[in-house]
Amino acid sequence: MRNKLAWLTVVLFLLQPAQAQYRTALPGYRYEFPRDHFSHPDFQTEWWYYTGNLKSSDGHRFGFELTFFRQAVSRDPANTAAWDVNDVYLAHLALSDLDGAKFYHTERTNRAGPGIAGASEALGRIWNGSWQIQWEGEDQNLQGIDERFQFRLKLHSEKPPVIHGENGVSQKAEGPGRASHYISLTRLATTGSIELAGKRFEVSGTSWMDHEFFTHQLESDQTGWDWLSLQLADHTELMLFHIRRGDASIDRYSAGTYVDAQGKSIHLRAGDFTLQPASEKWTSPVTHGAYPVHWIVAIPKLGISLEAKTPLESQELTGKTKIAPNYWEGAIVLTGKRDAKPLEGVGYLEMTGYDRAVQLAH
Repeated sequence: MRNKLAWLTVVLFLLQPAQAQYRTALPGYRYEFPRDHFSHPDFQTEWWYYTGNLKSSDGHRFGFELTFFRQAVSRDPANTAAWDVNDVYLAHLALSDLDGAKFYHTERTNRAGPGIAGASEALGRIWNGSWQIQWEGEDQNLQGIDERFQFRLKLHSEKPPVIHGENGVSQKAEGPGRASHYISLTRLATTGSIELAGKRFEVSGTSWMDHEFFTHQLESDQTGWDWLSLQLADHTELMLFHIRRGDASIDRYSAGTYVDAQGKSIHLRAGDFTLQPASEKWTSPVTHGAYPVHWIVAIPKLGISLEAKTPLESQELTGKTKIAPNYWEGAIVLTGKRDAKPLEGVGYLEMTGYDRAVQLAH
């Protein structure tokens, strides 16, 4: 079954249609909720990312990731049967046992079929098989199940949705439509349970949700990115990303967002912050990618300086095919200062393009 799904992934990516069939992310988009928490089939690519840092009552630390991807492969109006493929749905599930020094991850690929996978406002649900997000009013119930571990979590947003970028778009390159519509829930109070190795942990902490929908992918000279979601102890948050270019420079369309304690967001342009990798690197035994797992973060206009480190270096997700990119995504711990006052926090770090340049469809 796993080999069949891997082959299906290859076939569907090779059959991706021309982008001209789909909308592009343009300024002036009118966001509406809850509608925009769910599917946007007029755009070619869409994803929902849930990550979080949790702790059990005895202090055991975990990180988790549950991500859903929708990739359009056809807009043929004749495709009306339940098993016709208009979109392929991928999902990644990961658990970081930070104190046990183990990382678990798995993936699955499905078509929508008769309810196998999808994202439905009417149902208040985003799912791929038994992995799901179920909305209940303003709260969300998250479920991820694997033969080695499982978690069931309840997420309550303490702040309104954040729209990243300017004029409703997160620009990624020069030109109209080379952008995404990018929404986050930056502080999700989280409670629930994790089952691992026959033991059940009651946990609590904070989670983060990213939702992007777009059609244009990376430019040919953009080789990868570094992305951080940071939840600080003073009830503020930061999202920062660097897009790396083939000549080792940082793309000028790198950007970020600062969210204050009341939920008001401030756009950060590339010149407003620095992300500097320190010397420590972890080299993957699988892909041989050398990932910088220690970062120095500075936002001078906010008086913020931070160090981001991970308690667990091995948090790389490797795919079953060579088409989808491998990437490192894991829990991080933050220490630093805002002006002269100590500042701590937790977050998640994602890094792509360290084993090979990310090559996405155009």
